[in-house]
Amino acid sequence: MTIEFIQLLLLIIIANGSPILIRILLGDNLNLPVDFGATLSDNNPVFGSSKTWRGIFAALLMTAMAASLLNYSFVTGILIACYAVVGDLSSSFIKRRFAMQPSSKACLLDQVPESFLPAFMMMNTFNLEVLEVLLLVVFFVAIDMVITYLLYHWRILKKSH
Repeated sequence: MTIEFIQLLLLIIIANGSPILIRILLGDNLNLPVDFGATLSDNNPVFGSSKTWRGIFAALLMTAMAASLLNYSFVTGILIACYAVVGDLSSSFIKRRFAMQPSSKACLLDQVPESFLPAFMMMNTFNLEVLEVLLLVVFFVAIDMVITYLLYHWRILKKSH
């Protein structure tokens, strides 16, 4: 495991954790859904109420700042956040097609796209091989599951109905 591997993993965690952190800090303030409440022909939301512009902006800003602190460009942080957000929105889109509620859990679907896409797209910048990208995804899944469990256990996050 190289320092670049650890740095990219950390930046992906920041990109995916920033929306949760900002929701904890702001509650329902500035809570505008990305899909503006639109539904598709299946009568389910495009992404759902838990995917917000505030979360996207938090991911972009916090990941860019963290990348700068790690001596990467601001743009590198923006790209990581963008890829993580696209992966996360893809997962939410799929979950809504299966009529799953916003913030409901879908093991692996909740973690793999939002970690694999940024890791794969940034692998050259961080000097990673494909196997290291896959290992990074495994680490991310494990870390995400532990953190999610703890946030629910400590009642920082609430289960969806």
